[in-house]
Amino acid sequence: MRRLLLAALAAFSLAAAPALGQAYPSRSITMIVPFAAGGPTDIIARIVGDHMGRTLGQSVIIENVAGAGGTTGSLRVARATPDGYTIMMGNLGTHSASVGLYPNLAYDPRTDFAPVINTAGTPMLIAAHKDFPANTLQEFVALLKANPDKYNYGHGGIGSTSHLTCVYFHHLIKAPVQQVPFRGSGPAMNALLAKQLDYVCDQTVGIVPQLTNLKAYVVATPKRLEVAKDVPTSAEGGLPEFQAVGWNAIFAPKETPREIVDKLNAAGRAALADAGVRARLLELGCEIPDEAGRSSAALGAHVRAEVDKWTPVIKAAGVTAQ
Repeated sequence: MRRLLLAALAAFSLAAAPALGQAYPSRSITMIVPFAAGGPTDIIARIVGDHMGRTLGQSVIIENVAGAGGTTGSLRVARATPDGYTIMMGNLGTHSASVGLYPNLAYDPRTDFAPVINTAGTPMLIAAHKDFPANTLQEFVALLKANPDKYNYGHGGIGSTSHLTCVYFHHLIKAPVQQVPFRGSGPAMNALLAKQLDYVCDQTVGIVPQLTNLKAYVVATPKRLEVAKDVPTSAEGGLPEFQAVGWNAIFAPKETPREIVDKLNAAGRAALADAGVRARLLELGCEIPDEAGRSSAALGAHVRAEVDKWTPVIKAAGVTAQ
């Protein structure tokens, strides 16, 4: 009997050894997008994640976990097992603005994640529905300043990139316009197209595909965008200090093994080097990081710099979230 038991244990050990020693990844990877489907971060995650899955030899499954301006999904990843099978696509809102906006933020984007790769910068635009009674940025600002209670804007949740950009814009023009939070920029855009909102401040990825259906007043960059040549810059519109570029980047939980982070980074680099992926991102107005900007170390430094940049802006605007 003892001999049979030992033989069974030996057989189990032999069968289990290959499974335990399998190279990463041996199963599908979940990429959390902390916003509703259809928004800029979600779109970028699906484009980049699809190619990464082909490089890694396992599916990268997008899971939308919306709520609290993206902090709900971010916290889930921060607390996930650091084995490379739960990662996320975060952005300026979840991994920079959140520090200044949420006094009781349950994670620190600078220390509770392993930065993997910055995938796409996204210049910010302001656009209203087709019938909004302003044709230039100057007219738009004048209307908001004269009647701030008359108009409203939508965003992807408190602390999202779309919210932060509008906070910055309203702080500059001194107009406290009413806000309407959604669980992502996608639902906010749908409401704008249905004329249930007056305007949004959003990333190129969300606005560029709808340009013919909207009135776009400004792009918050020094130069006009190739994919939105008719939209004036903030300097051309008379508000040169309005400069804002969002970004979307992949993170894993802290303590994820270095070799797994490196493998994810390599897959991300392969995606950003692919002609098809690049074409899709550029068509949406994205700015693709250069080679130096694609390292995990560069992303970590970028997060710290963005926290330092946006925290005083948020405090000056007097905005907090619970």
